[in-house]
Amino acid sequence: MNDLTPDTEALVQSLAQRVALLEDKLAITELMTAYGPAIDSGSAEAVARLWTEDGVYDVDTGVMRGHAEITAMVRSQAHQSWIEGGCGHVLEPGHTRVDGTTAVSTCKSQLIIRDGDSFKVHRVTATRWNLEKIDGQWKVTVRTSRVLDGRAEARDLLAAGL
Repeated sequence: MNDLTPDTEALVQSLAQRVALLEDKLAITELMTAYGPAIDSGSAEAVARLWTEDGVYDVDTGVMRGHAEITAMVRSQAHQSWIEGGCGHVLEPGHTRVDGTTAVSTCKSQLIIRDGDSFKVHRVTATRWNLEKIDGQWKVTVRTSRVLDGRAEARDLLAAGL
C-alpha cells in the first residue's frame, strides 16, 4: 500500500532525478581527474580505458583513434621523455552538461614540466570532453584539446561549453 501523497511522490521523484544528475556529474569529474595520474604515471591501459573502444583523442598535435593509438601515444618516446623529465597534467573542474546518457564537459588543462629545480607551465589548453554513459559507466567518445595561444579555435571550444 502506498501511503505517499501526490505531492510527496512528486518531491521524491524530483529528488531522485537531482541525485542521479549529481551522481553522473561526480562520475564524469572522477573520470576526467583520473586522466592526470594515469597519463603522468605512464599507465597506458588506464588512459585508454577512459575512452570508448573507438574513442577519439584530438589534440592540436595529432588525432588518436581507439585504444591502440591512445596506448601507443602514452608509450611513445616523446611522452615517456615528459614523464622521465618530470611533468604533471592538471585539469580544472569541468563545466559539465548532462543530457540523459550523453554529456559534454569543458575545462582548461595545463602541462607543467620540471625546469631545473623548479617547474613551469609548458602549455595551457582548452578542452572539450564528449562523453557517453554505457552500461552505467561514463566513457569519453571524443576529447578535443587546443592550445590557448590566441587562436580562435581554442576560444571557440571554451565558448561552446557555456
